[in-house]
Amino acid sequence: MLSTYSDLRGKVVVVTGGSRGIGARTARAFADQGAKVCVVGRDEAALTAVTADIASAGGTAIAVTADVTGAAALEEVRRRTESELGPADVLCAFAGGQGFPVPSAELTEERWRQVIDSDLTSAFLTVRTFLPGMLDRGRGSIITMSSAAGRQPSQANLAYGVANAGLVMLTRHLATEAGPGGVRVNCIAPSSVRTEKVEANMPADVQERVAAMHPLRRLGTTEDVAETALFLASDAASWLTGLTIDVSGGRVTG
Repeated sequence: MLSTYSDLRGKVVVVTGGSRGIGARTARAFADQGAKVCVVGRDEAALTAVTADIASAGGTAIAVTADVTGAAALEEVRRRTESELGPADVLCAFAGGQGFPVPSAELTEERWRQVIDSDLTSAFLTVRTFLPGMLDRGRGSIITMSSAAGRQPSQANLAYGVANAGLVMLTRHLATEAGPGGVRVNCIAPSSVRTEKVEANMPADVQERVAAMHPLRRLGTTEDVAETALFLASDAASWLTGLTIDVSGGRVTG
């Protein structure tokens, strides 16, 4: 059961990377708080399933299919959000996740650029699309999604680690710049989270070994991350900006 934040009721929330995993759970969590949610991703069928689930629980959500590495697609997301729900109060830039291990000596230029675009450029373009409106209104909360791989070396590929480290600085820079305009910017950096993808591709014995690497001796859940996003978006975090919160079971400690 996630915490309740009454101030989120009626807020308009945009979640990119929302078709499954952490993004989908976060979209549902905001809808459960009474927020109106725009769920963004590339898989139309998966997005439809998320919004249908929200609607069946009495929530309000729309699905917008978009590749968030393109500015024009994001502008359409903004237009749809504002016309159907209203101006965005909360932006969760959660798209990404290209961490499949590749030895650095074998990492091609094409793969490097693809990962940087997917994980870092997409966040920049997403923020650039919604930040001006938030500044005009003098309020807003932006939450970016990094990774433990951006906090310390890992088995993920080099481009993924660099992109996610970049997200931490993107967050700190934007927080300093946007704070006087009433906009807060914070970052979540999860470690190993048991998503549908992990369940499908990581054998149970491997999951156990990975869990044992964390002081709390378990994998994270999508609820762990969604809970953090709710807190950061809420008035309970009204004096917090520029932070990166390591949702990592103690494996990363700053």
